[in-house]
This record gives sequence, structure tokens and C-alpha cells, in this order.
Amino acid sequence: MEKDIVPKHGYDIRFITASGFNRKKLHKNVFTIRDFIKGSIEARKIIEEFKPDIVIGTGGYVCAPVIRAAHKRGVRAFIHEQNAIPGVTNKFLEKYVEKVFISFKETQKYFKEPSKVVYTGNPIRRSFLIAGVKDFRKQLGISPKDFVVLCFGGSLGAKKLNSVMQELIVSLNKLPNFKLYFVTGNYYYKEIVDNLTKRNIQLNSKIYIFPYLDNIHEYYFASDLIISRAGALTVSEITASGRPSILIPSPNVTGNHQYYNAKVVADKGAAVLIEEKDLTSEKLEATILRLMNNREALNRMADASSSIGKIDGVDVIYDHLGI
Repeated sequence: MEKDIVPKHGYDIRFITASGFNRKKLHKNVFTIRDFIKGSIEARKIIEEFKPDIVIGTGGYVCAPVIRAAHKRGVRAFIHEQNAIPGVTNKFLEKYVEKVFISFKETQKYFKEPSKVVYTGNPIRRSFLIAGVKDFRKQLGISPKDFVVLCFGGSLGAKKLNSVMQELIVSLNKLPNFKLYFVTGNYYYKEIVDNLTKRNIQLNSKIYIFPYLDNIHEYYFASDLIISRAGALTVSEITASGRPSILIPSPNVTGNHQYYNAKVVADKGAAVLIEEKDLTSEKLEATILRLMNNREALNRMADASSSIGKIDGVDVIYDHLGI
């Protein structure tokens, strides 16, 4: 049946109710439309006051009113898609922009105007561009004989990954010629250190635990294997450094983007993909040991990673802006 809603702000909204109707989803859509209208008005004012020459959107629904407002006022507009599978907003904005910059070649098929699409990769930190010529193992005091694993779950950490790594530390600590650099994230650091202390787990020169690393690019290049989430920028940095990886996508992101980022890399042989629902200490340990004891397979993964890595994203984007 039809149900009238008290009009607000001049809008007369009517809901049609029926068996199995998703009222929560409809409410969310109504609020999205409301926010888009409000955002468009504010974006128009910003564009008119700021008078930009170029506007670049990087995804997320907040970009939609800005890019659209720029286009309607004759301002040159571009979008950059970080992930392997584009979000709804960037697909919607394709018609309003001159170019669509993508970070994975596989992304092109999701856009309707191939002539607009430019494969640029993700812009990455300058430290990754110059790091390849340095010997970070020597700088960090790591023996050439050591097998080095870098594990991190982002600046805030990843609860499931951190939990599994705590279980692994005892057995990893017994391996000869092995080093683990475990970045827990600021939020989990104290809890993990306290938990290991309570369990009387003594760390020696093989296991290093950090809340955060400002110079993490040095550990990328010093490592034999990286274990991490699969955010777009993380994947870009791993492949830019040409490192094999075990990728454990976060299941808590919109559109399951991290899974598809990891799948692109895994399908090309540069990574092992383990979904969080399948992640156990036994499975992760077996994967680490398999790669540690098969240098040939590890080298193939490294070569595949290097072939995917793209370090000139900023330059390519700049060249296509035509400034």
C-alpha cells in the first residue's frame, strides 16, 4: 500500500510498502539522495568561489557532487580509481570526466568509454621510487642468510591477523636463519605485548614487534615475503618493491574491494590469497614454510610482482592532465 510521509524541505516523499519490502534500504537511499542534493549545492558554491582549473576525484560518494558541479561549470574533471573493481560513484562519474585513471589493467572492462581510460597505477610515496638502489638489509643489520618476513595489517592493525600471528610466534621463533618484523598497529600493540608477556613468550633477535613503522619502505625492500591486507595502495607498494606476498583481504570494506585487489595479484602468480574466513595459524604457517623452503617458487612470485608493479603513476597522471 501507499503511505504518505510528512513533507520536509519541500519534498513530498511516498513509500510503497509490500511483503518483503526492504524499508531500511529505502530509508538509506532517500538519505543518500538528500545528501547528494545538499552536497551539489555546496559543491557548486565551492567551485564558483575557488575557480579551480582542474578537479580530480578519487572515489567515494562525496566526490560525485564535486565532479558533477565542476563539469556543469566547464571545469576540466578527472577521476582516479584505486581498486581493481571500480566503485559505483566512479562508474557514475565516467560521463562527466575527460579521463578515467585506473590502477589495475583489469579495471578497464568495467567502464563504458574505453577511449577515456588510462592505466596509470596508483601514485606511491617517493621513498619507494628511490629505495630499490639501497641495501636496506645491511642498513637494518639483517644477515644475507636470513629469511625475512614483514607482517602488518595497516596503521590501525588487523585483529584476526594479529591474533593468528601471536599463535605463530612460538614456532617461528625456533626457525633457523629467520626474522619476523611484526607491525601490530597502534591500537593493538600494548595488548599483544602484554599477552605475550603473560604467556612467558620470550622474544629474541628473530622476532621484532612494532606498533608502527615510519620507514616501512625499508622493511619492504629488506624482506623476502610480506603478509598484509590488500588495500589498493598497499598492493601497489608491494608490487612496486617487487616482493612476493600473502594477502589477507579485509572482509569489512565496501564492495569487497580488497578481495578483488588481492585476486588480481594472486592470479598473476605474485601472491597467495587467503580469505580471512579461512585464515588459521596452521594454514599461515604452512604457507610461510612452503615458500621459505622453495626459493625457486618465491623467485617466480617476485618476478611476477615486479611485472605488475608500476612506479610512475604520478608522472603518467600529470602528463594526461595537460598542464
